[in-house]
Amino acid sequence: MTNPRVRAPELSGRGWLNTGGDRLSLADLRGSIVVLDFWTFCCINCLHVLDELRPIEDKYADVLVVIGVHSPKFAHERDPAALAAAVERYDVTHPVLDDPDLVTWQRYTARAWPTLALIDPEGYLVASMAGEGHAEGLRRMVDELVSTHEARGTLRRGAAARLLAGAAASGDERPDDLRFPGKAVTLPDGGLLVSDSARHSLVALEPDAATVRQRIGTGARGRADGAATIAQFSEPQGLCRLPAHVAEAVGYEIVVADTVNHLLRGVAGLTGDGPVEVCTIAGTGHQWRGEVDGDAHDALSVDLSSPWDVAWFDDLVIIAMAGIHQLWWFDPVRGTAGVWAGTTVEGLRDGPLPETWFAQPSGLAVSADGSRLWIADSETSALRWVENGQLHTAVGQGLFDFGHADGDAASALLQHPLGVATVPDGSVLVADTYNGAVRRYDPCAGTVATLAAGLAEPSDLVVAGDGTVLVVESAAHRLCPLEATGGAGTTPLRLRTERPTTALRPGEVRLEVVFTPGPGQKLDESYGPSTRLEVSASPPELLRGGAGEGTDLSRTLVLDASTGGGVLQVVAQAATCDADAAHPACHLTRQDWGVPVTVAADGADRLPLILRGMD
Repeated sequence: MTNPRVRAPELSGRGWLNTGGDRLSLADLRGSIVVLDFWTFCCINCLHVLDELRPIEDKYADVLVVIGVHSPKFAHERDPAALAAAVERYDVTHPVLDDPDLVTWQRYTARAWPTLALIDPEGYLVASMAGEGHAEGLRRMVDELVSTHEARGTLRRGAAARLLAGAAASGDERPDDLRFPGKAVTLPDGGLLVSDSARHSLVALEPDAATVRQRIGTGARGRADGAATIAQFSEPQGLCRLPAHVAEAVGYEIVVADTVNHLLRGVAGLTGDGPVEVCTIAGTGHQWRGEVDGDAHDALSVDLSSPWDVAWFDDLVIIAMAGIHQLWWFDPVRGTAGVWAGTTVEGLRDGPLPETWFAQPSGLAVSADGSRLWIADSETSALRWVENGQLHTAVGQGLFDFGHADGDAASALLQHPLGVATVPDGSVLVADTYNGAVRRYDPCAGTVATLAAGLAEPSDLVVAGDGTVLVVESAAHRLCPLEATGGAGTTPLRLRTERPTTALRPGEVRLEVVFTPGPGQKLDESYGPSTRLEVSASPPELLRGGAGEGTDLSRTLVLDASTGGGVLQVVAQAATCDADAAHPACHLTRQDWGVPVTVAADGADRLPLILRGMD
């Protein structure tokens, strides 16, 4: 008995981007295969999926149209101007539906960022997929749909391409020296090096922070080592200057977090008279899809995942591995790397480094005395620090609480900070990105104050040799001196990400993660169990049973009614391989859900989560 076919719900939202001003409906797209990509521009996993989709869009351009459904998490992401900037920043050329009230999100019962929905040429929903790592399975499903609907005569090749011709973004034609700069670092002579992220290059500036001294990279997205004029990056972010004795030993002075290439790159020649050269120093270029322990590994043999920032701390380069919610270490002298902190679970948990949780750590800075590493943990809107092998939280409430509130650090709020810097008086400055502000945390007093507001997505802060603090004002495409204007006129704002809450009954509830291998794939146990499930809760008391790790994708949970509810944190992954190939490729699908729940007597006794499901 087959399941009844489900008609795909209509698309509804505030407006559209990359359509030439037209509003699209599913009827307009009839005859084409449609992929809906539910995303939000703060989410690193969503950015991974954008990159996974690019080659699929190119390969199937005559039969497939991808539509991004932007479903915001943070208040700043509801701003249509901020969304338009993000579409440009991340080179999104397919149509994007602006869905600030999550109308289409709820119609498709999405529970996680990112989620993909596959619609056939007749307008029926045929598959749903949460998380990342679905590229190969999606290709196989598209191939099957092409074959089926060509035979039926319901596939219209070129229909979507004709509909959208000329409507996509026209490309980068702006004259700015910088375009969405990400991070900056000072050079010994007072100049600065800036990651020009949207132009896939690095820019050396004179000490005035405005005059271009040299550009490193062709400006085209790619991966190439060599001289400044031929080197290529892909959305580089963090920069770290090595101590002189280390630089002399390894032959390069700067470490670059080459984010979308999933690499660390070394840059030599910026502090001397020789030519500038770029080399690859860590990573394979493949995104992390497995398990890596804290042992030392050959740095060029391990996969990284969206390294966002780098800092020299405790005689190592520490990497903010935003893509898997961890901190890693890299030893440039030995050429080794490994995990330093975090379990890969996305959340806010302090304690010994191997047991901690992060959520897209995106900014790093070291205290003046070298004893503390400060971290901007963006998705928990938190400022955190490491000292003596322990992680602590100075400011931040969790994954879904954010805002703009000064005062006592225990109640102060940030909104998706990306950068952090320390200043000689011992205080810590935070690039509070989605609040458009610079905040000051005083560790002695335990207080937070707004130093400046009204900035355009500040993403980093750098202290120049003369003590001047410069702000990398990313969405204004510039570096500018910090002008302390204070928080006058800034209304305290306390917000929480509001998503539909699932009512579950107290006592036993069955959690079921649904996963169906893609066409021509099978579960793969070549490297151990093919599936993994980890469950935890906030508050921990919500779960009286069922927490922990296991290999079965179904599990009985026991919920405590006295808590009233909370957030269930569920991490699931499934390994597959090609079943019909002489040399089968392996694939890993993974998703981390934070499911808001209430515990009520009339709640459901089953919680299904779709990792990959097909109708």
